[in-house]
Amino acid sequence: MKRYLLFCTIGIAVIAFMQNFARKTAATPLQDDGRVTRVLEFLRSSVSATTDEQIRITEIAAPPFHEGPRAAYMKKLLAAAGLRVAIDATGNVIGEFPGTSQDIVMVAAHLDTVFPMGTDVRVKREGGRLLAPGISDNGTGLAALLAVAQAFREAKINTKSTILFVANVGEEGEGNLRGMRALVDAYKKHLKYVIALDGSATEYVTTAALASRRVEIVVTGPGGHSWSDFGIPNPIHALGRGIARFVAGHVPASPRTSFNIGEIEGGTSVNSIPERASMKVDLRSESEAELGKLEAFLREAVQTGIDEEMAAARDRGMAGSTSMFDLKITVLGVRPAGELPENSPLLAALLSADRQLGNQSRRERSSTDANIPLSLGIPAISLGAGGHNGGAHTLEEWYNPAGRELGLQRVALTVLGVAGLEM
Repeated sequence: MKRYLLFCTIGIAVIAFMQNFARKTAATPLQDDGRVTRVLEFLRSSVSATTDEQIRITEIAAPPFHEGPRAAYMKKLLAAAGLRVAIDATGNVIGEFPGTSQDIVMVAAHLDTVFPMGTDVRVKREGGRLLAPGISDNGTGLAALLAVAQAFREAKINTKSTILFVANVGEEGEGNLRGMRALVDAYKKHLKYVIALDGSATEYVTTAALASRRVEIVVTGPGGHSWSDFGIPNPIHALGRGIARFVAGHVPASPRTSFNIGEIEGGTSVNSIPERASMKVDLRSESEAELGKLEAFLREAVQTGIDEEMAAARDRGMAGSTSMFDLKITVLGVRPAGELPENSPLLAALLSADRQLGNQSRRERSSTDANIPLSLGIPAISLGAGGHNGGAHTLEEWYNPAGRELGLQRVALTVLGVAGLEM
């Protein structure tokens, strides 16, 4: 009996020792780590400097396919933050924060804006607001990318995973996510998580990718004089008939599906029958199947419009072999769907950051750089980087930096939550 009690006592002592050892050697919770506290304090105290840098970034124009000058500036900033920086063949700026393993966590903010060359991007102040095209989308994300990299350096953070701080090209419009496509292709072997920084909102997180397609439709014809050649098939009339048919169609509320004819062009003068008419159409859906149906209906509607215009020309006695239309349909971009699993460690890290900061996030579906990794099964989210904004994609776009520290800290904690701290 005494021997039994002795064994029990020794056993209990061994278990207690092992539990205590495990507690000491286990990863330190982020909220209890002094380095993380320094990161959060740096981000809070540097809000003004981050906003000043955001203004400088915004005032370097970055139209689609012309991100070069802004990329060069971001390369300089990330290098000054202590990162090993390069620009890849696609134009992405890649800053490496080395970890102790080959695993990669990518933090990316897109360089490009939706605005064409020549847009006035000088930042104006009105009260607490900063006004300029692209000031929030994506001046906010780029400034946050830099601030978090600086905070990790200042706090002497060491991570298990290597973190790539990336300013990428081609997120907007016809860029078709070309920058993120190239990045995922280059790093997919070791890429574990992608966190895209886009805009300012902290009340939601994008965990599902919205499928979309961008389509250009061009109708050409013989053209002529509005009086002497009246009756010749008119490309604008044909396109107009197709548009009327398309927009009168039904799209489901669930799965949510949308369309937008965002650009339409054609003609040279009011008294000329045009030789050309074109439009660009944005199609989106929560369902790849519904998106396919919508594109098929668009094509059918345009063809019907052409047939109706040709029939009208025949009725006017002006249809002939020289009056035929030529139709060209080009898919400019395809953004695939995808969704972050409910049990993903990335989502857990984001929700943990929210709890620590007293923030609440609703989950949303959107079209962002996260589409590409999500479609390939790589966990990804898109986060706003703090503050408040309005008028995105318009010349009246504005940003208010009040409260931006919440977004910066939320990004930093989420990144560290999946990258892992080394002692």
